Amino acid sequence: MLYSGYQAWNDMLAPARFGAQVALGMRDRLGPFADFAMPRRMFALMDVFQGAQLSHRRPAYNIDAVQCGNAMVAVREEVVLDLPFGDLLHFAKDEVETAQPRVLVVAPMSGHFSTLLRSTVATLLRDHDVYITDWKNARDVPLEAGRFGFEDYVDYVIRFFQELGMGAHLLSICQPCVPALAAVALMAEDKDPATPRTMTLMGGPIDVRVAPTVVNDLANERSIEWFEQNLISVVPFRYAGRGREVYPGFLQLAAFMSMNLERHGAQHRELYQLLADGKDVEAQKIKDFYTEYFAVLDMTREFYLETVDMVFQRALLAKGELMHRGRRVNPGAIHRTALLTVEGEKDDVCAVGQTAAAHTLCTGLRPHLKRHHLQPGVGHYGVFSGSKWEKQVYPQVRNMILAMN
Repeated sequence: MLYSGYQAWNDMLAPARFGAQVALGMRDRLGPFADFAMPRRMFALMDVFQGAQLSHRRPAYNIDAVQCGNAMVAVREEVVLDLPFGDLLHFAKDEVETAQPRVLVVAPMSGHFSTLLRSTVATLLRDHDVYITDWKNARDVPLEAGRFGFEDYVDYVIRFFQELGMGAHLLSICQPCVPALAAVALMAEDKDPATPRTMTLMGGPIDVRVAPTVVNDLANERSIEWFEQNLISVVPFRYAGRGREVYPGFLQLAAFMSMNLERHGAQHRELYQLLADGKDVEAQKIKDFYTEYFAVLDMTREFYLETVDMVFQRALLAKGELMHRGRRVNPGAIHRTALLTVEGEKDDVCAVGQTAAAHTLCTGLRPHLKRHHLQPGVGHYGVFSGSKWEKQVYPQVRNMILAMN
């Protein structure tokens, strides 16, 4: 009923949104009249209204070229491995003369598409051969594809590294730091030749018992049964994943926005004013952000509930109690994969210390294979996006990979 109600509301608003889109398309026909104050305000209001809607399709990465040394190099996307719930996507470059270190970016599956890491990928591409876990929207995956839970996520990471072969590197951001660390531990214990050479964990909930945040508190206020009864819905018939039980992306987005509701309201008021004042360049930056932010991805019921239970409520990996296919995950088995953890001083999603906890778990690593970087002055997104990521965090990542390549 929850998903159907949301869909009915969207359907009801569709004619108004279409009307606003048509009206905006006629703006150029008005000539100089469109620059008068009243028409500008009217079009600004329609622009904000038309843009404030959710999308359930993955936006484009829009990484067509990147600066490598002194040259601009063309970039194209290649799907290396197509699996039911996610692709191994390669950002291929033809014109690079010297082979670059291969890096797999393990992206979050937390209500947004992997394109949220667009700027992370663009920066890495300067010096690396980059791949990413490009997750699919669960509502578009037919029931015949089966389930996708926490263990399946771990299996996908292992499968992707086996596809890449020897000598690759791992960079994980936020929620997948736990399954990524589990995957490396399992591969190391199995002496898998594809075990990555380095593992960079950024802003991830390795041990949520350290300095719990509002996100951690919310996850522990209710029982896992409450989450299942109140937040899980069924995909409507009109979609390929009809009948699949999911945690809808629009609910996750609502939870994210509720944490900073005043800020989002202020951003949309600023967007309106910029459009009304004819400052289209400044307005476009805000529009681009929300185009990405409002693109939501549904998670399977089992993955969402297992992540809440195993990562945020019981902290099984940190306690040494995480199991995978009946086998205990042992980070102490990691001996040769160098570890870099990165945290943001002002991170209100994964507090300082939660990611660094990985160093305590990886008892098999010698001191020279462990590094930690605390980035001053940034929150959660500033760890992997923005000027401080590019100028201060990224050099730490690059140097670690270079040292172990």
